[in-house]
Amino acid sequence: MTAVFAGQLSGHLLSTSSIGGVTAFPTVGLHHASKWRLEAINQSLAQEVASFGIRVTLIEPAGYTTDWSGPSSQHATEIAAYDPVREQRAESGKSRMKGDPEAIGDAILQIVDAEKPPLRFLLGSDGLPIISKHYESRLAEWDEWDTLSSKAK
Repeated sequence: MTAVFAGQLSGHLLSTSSIGGVTAFPTVGLHHASKWRLEAINQSLAQEVASFGIRVTLIEPAGYTTDWSGPSSQHATEIAAYDPVREQRAESGKSRMKGDPEAIGDAILQIVDAEKPPLRFLLGSDGLPIISKHYESRLAEWDEWDTLSSKAK
């Protein structure tokens, strides 16, 4: 991909990831795996093509009222032992699936036109609180185990 852009010396590559590319929720591990892969590829690519004047932005939508988990998605055969996990996930997801997908167009166009666009752009009002809580938890855990980690030189 770099070779294609290298002679152009400008451009802006947008990729659609999701909040699931930076945090994970139960029952959708395969979705997260695909999005984390996309996040890594684009973060690396952004560093590779920056000197060519090419910008990279990952669009990371949070909960929107789409058919994301409805009939258009494929589901594995359910195992009864996971019923409580699925029920809890469904309940917590109700409050997040509230964004109007029609409202994102203007925000994305502003990102496209930005002189210095972000590598990652969270879409939706609930994205930042979810991600902040997630990263605070990660940092706290790493900090808690840093003494042991540091001994493994």
